[in-house]
Amino acid sequence: MSNFSRRDFVKTYASILSGAAIGSVLGCHADQKQRRKWSGFRYAMCNESMAKLSWTEQCRIIGDAGYQGVEIATFTLVEEGVHEISPARRKQMVSVMKDAGIECVGLHWLLAPPPKGLHLTTPDVAVRRRTVAYLDDLIDFCGDLGGSYMIFGSPRQRNAKGITVEEAKKHFAEGLASVADHAQRRGVKILIEPLGKRTTDVINTMAEAIELAQLIDHPAIEGMFDFNNTPHETEPFDVLLRKHRKHIYHVHVQEQGGKHLGTGTAVNDYVKAFQTLKDLRYDKWISLEVFDFSPGGKAIAEESMAILKQIEGKLV
Repeated sequence: MSNFSRRDFVKTYASILSGAAIGSVLGCHADQKQRRKWSGFRYAMCNESMAKLSWTEQCRIIGDAGYQGVEIATFTLVEEGVHEISPARRKQMVSVMKDAGIECVGLHWLLAPPPKGLHLTTPDVAVRRRTVAYLDDLIDFCGDLGGSYMIFGSPRQRNAKGITVEEAKKHFAEGLASVADHAQRRGVKILIEPLGKRTTDVINTMAEAIELAQLIDHPAIEGMFDFNNTPHETEPFDVLLRKHRKHIYHVHVQEQGGKHLGTGTAVNDYVKAFQTLKDLRYDKWISLEVFDFSPGGKAIAEESMAILKQIEGKLV
């Protein structure tokens, strides 16, 4: 029989409990510290609604409205292609953004013309090669501006043109895989954007987008979430965000139908989704993308930011 007395047992057990309590407290503090690291949402705005304005005016409007970043539709800046934007001009664009207090988030509408005739999923091999070459050009442009993401929407340049959807997906995967290493070297991720069937028949849900990304299996190819592009989802926003959180590297926000925030019911309907993003400590970009430019870029920027702040005010 051991000489280990009841008193020793009590002392040892108390020590264990005390250590556990201290560990619990430290763990709690560590968890709180981790939670404090989240510094809030980062908002950006797409530049298309201001395409007729100078780059300086676009950046000033976005910065003055309280956004921290700009997401660029490259076709708004060129007449034939991104090669027109010289290295010196690219540096100047970065300087203008810095002066406005914003940064480049990345690019979207990657293959919208100009240039004309691009298509990543066509059976025409020559067209696919030309499209891949332009994606390489866009990767360099994005990297030169300090952008981290290229949002691959471009519905008309990825639909099943004379082939099956499965064949189109195969071409889509091959095309993205062929530029993935280049994107990674430039610090850029290409994000597959699910789109509604009214615009394309290739990749209509987040599950399909992530399946394609996993098929490619490269760290430079991932997914994103767009509030408006969910007509074929069967689960609510918050469930989708939680389910796919590991693959969500960007969020597009707008009213359902594509108008700017404040013209619909997003101020109430999106609260649960934003609460989920906050709970998940989502620290990547939330970017305003609209399709009705008639109110003008300044009104779109300011009114949408007001709604974003109202939504934030409802979170716990």
